[in-house]
Amino acid sequence: MVDADSTQDKVRIIHVGLGGWGGDWEKNAIPPVTEVERVAIVDAHEPTLRAAQKTLGLPDEVCFTSLTEAAKAVPAEGVVVTAPMTFHVPVALEALDAGLHVLVEKPFAGTVAEARTAVERAEELGLVLQVSQNYRFYPGAQTARRLIAEGAVGDLSVVHVDFRRWDHDEPAGTYRHYQFPHPLIYDMAIHHFDLLRMTTGREAVSVYAKVTDPPWSRYTEEASAVLVVELEGGLVCSYRGSWVSRAPQTAWDGEWVFDGADGYLTLTGRGDDGPADDEVRLGLRGRAAEPVELPTMELWGRSAGLRQFARAVRGGAAPDVTGRSNLGSVALMEAAARSAASGRVEQVERTGGTSA
Repeated sequence: MVDADSTQDKVRIIHVGLGGWGGDWEKNAIPPVTEVERVAIVDAHEPTLRAAQKTLGLPDEVCFTSLTEAAKAVPAEGVVVTAPMTFHVPVALEALDAGLHVLVEKPFAGTVAEARTAVERAEELGLVLQVSQNYRFYPGAQTARRLIAEGAVGDLSVVHVDFRRWDHDEPAGTYRHYQFPHPLIYDMAIHHFDLLRMTTGREAVSVYAKVTDPPWSRYTEEASAVLVVELEGGLVCSYRGSWVSRAPQTAWDGEWVFDGADGYLTLTGRGDDGPADDEVRLGLRGRAAEPVELPTMELWGRSAGLRQFARAVRGGAAPDVTGRSNLGSVALMEAAARSAASGRVEQVERTGGTSA
């Protein structure tokens, strides 16, 4: 580890998982963060590793098919895990046991029980374990959280969320997303579940999910669903999400309405152009909603989270989304998937995490 006085040194990271999303991390998420230096790449799939090596112009000595071998060969302090979800916890545990801090992509894990193994190991070893819930790090979501916490619309009565995207143009059997486990709930709604906890400051209590897939959907599991989520204090959220919607497309955040005793708040954002698409509107006591000025962010999304990770590794404040605090989002995701399968209201496991 670097001497405590060397606070300006870059945090050396090993990047694990160089597929499509991992490649996007290399292109767009890592370069803006001056506090880190990616010193090695790892992918167990040799062709993927070599393709990334060629694209990045890296020598053989920093390219590995094994994280353990990379950690032995290249001095590093942290690992960024962008491998598929089923590898998140196994790779995190491998990194933690090598003495490395971990930043892992969402969803953290498919179950709370699996995620908790990594959380407890990190706490036992005194290492940072952070989850990249990147939708939190946009000005719209952060402004909505602040206004709700300040009581701008009074006591909340209901929250409505709509997410609509068309992701259905590839031939059947050729597109990996069609086979993704719970493609709406695990791959997309996990973002909205996390934002729901963040903006309201409340944990989920129960969830009912009704799959609404059309018969022509090419997805193996649910690509669209309607959910009712009960939060602490009796607050209810209605959620409608779809990967197969021909209706006007939403931004990645979706379209939110927070209805309260004194007014309402709308939120959308995380568009293809980054924070430029964020918008929050506030309407009070029957008046038309007006735009709220949003803060300017030097870094946003994954890059902002990676900066938090680097600073936490250097002894700074804990990141907004630690492994433990993210358990509440995993618990809601897991319960929603159970409900989609059972057709019943499912209770959300109480994890002791925080929604902030």
